[in-house]
Amino acid sequence: MRSEYLKGLVLAGGRGRRLRPLTYSQQKQLIPVGNQPILFYAVQDLLRAGIEDIGIVVGPNREQVEAAVREAGFGGRFTFIVQEAPRGLAHAIVAAKGFLGASPFVMYLGDNLLRGGIGPYVEAFLADGGEAQVLLSPVTHPEQFGVAHLEEDGSVRRLVEKPAHPGSNLALCGIYCFRSSIVAAAERISPSWRGELEITDAIQWLLERGCRVRAQTVHGWWKDTGEPEDLLDANRLVLDELEGSNQGVMEETTIEGRVVVGPGTVLRRARLIGPVIVGSGCEIGPGTRIGPYTSVGDGCRIVGTEVVSSIVMEASTITCGHSVVDSVIGRGVHLREREDRHRRCRLVVGDHSEVEL
Repeated sequence: MRSEYLKGLVLAGGRGRRLRPLTYSQQKQLIPVGNQPILFYAVQDLLRAGIEDIGIVVGPNREQVEAAVREAGFGGRFTFIVQEAPRGLAHAIVAAKGFLGASPFVMYLGDNLLRGGIGPYVEAFLADGGEAQVLLSPVTHPEQFGVAHLEEDGSVRRLVEKPAHPGSNLALCGIYCFRSSIVAAAERISPSWRGELEITDAIQWLLERGCRVRAQTVHGWWKDTGEPEDLLDANRLVLDELEGSNQGVMEETTIEGRVVVGPGTVLRRARLIGPVIVGSGCEIGPGTRIGPYTSVGDGCRIVGTEVVSSIVMEASTITCGHSVVDSVIGRGVHLREREDRHRRCRLVVGDHSEVEL
């Protein structure tokens, strides 16, 4: 039984420039993977770990985030904390100072996904008694991440943010455990060359004052969804663990592999190749093939089209007759056919767009 009361801090601000045009109209953490907003995976991980007092740091699209969390009906208590500008992860801790108080806490970047949850890592942090814990994962391009250099006993010696010459392939996963000393560290560091208060600098501040920082390498996959390609990779990883369930109506339709079909969805003379998830209230019409590795949101209409390894968000219509592959289609999009010649299309389309192919 835990001797300490933990809080959760989920970061859901930022402008998501690398995900434009998708983020012109929606917050990046609300983009769905496996038909669920990325943010919800972080919230669910915290709740499953027994952390029910959760602060969510919000930015320019705060109303979207607040509405989505409230409508989801999660258990637990939620506090929304405004970060006026995206000035770094350590700045988000400073903004959340009033919420955090003296409690230890788990900070979870709201656009990250981790297989298997955080429960064992949290328990290990509490048992260790150190001031901080970072989760690490080996990566191919460590220069794109914050990286950790470790001592022989596995504790952290040094952290560097996006180094030109990394010297380590252990990337920070965007999930941290902290005691309240990190707040003082975040308040005392200076902005980096990017003009941000870097979490790596705040943790380094602790290290330089003799504080113990624990490191754990994660088991299973971890994904940072900062680019459209990352969203598609995350969608594949989530769908790989899908369990089939069909609540729709099928007419002369073939289903192969693990497929989820939501209530009120009608499939006519279509073919679904799992893993695939199709939301509720959809119309999947004649001559359509969906999958593998595709998620289709609620209220979509797809007729005479092949959709493979893609994310199609809610209320979109695809009647283009082409092959839509490795694509991310926003909400309320209409893709229609301009020419009769069959084409293979790779697209990233923002919300409420009309495109002729």
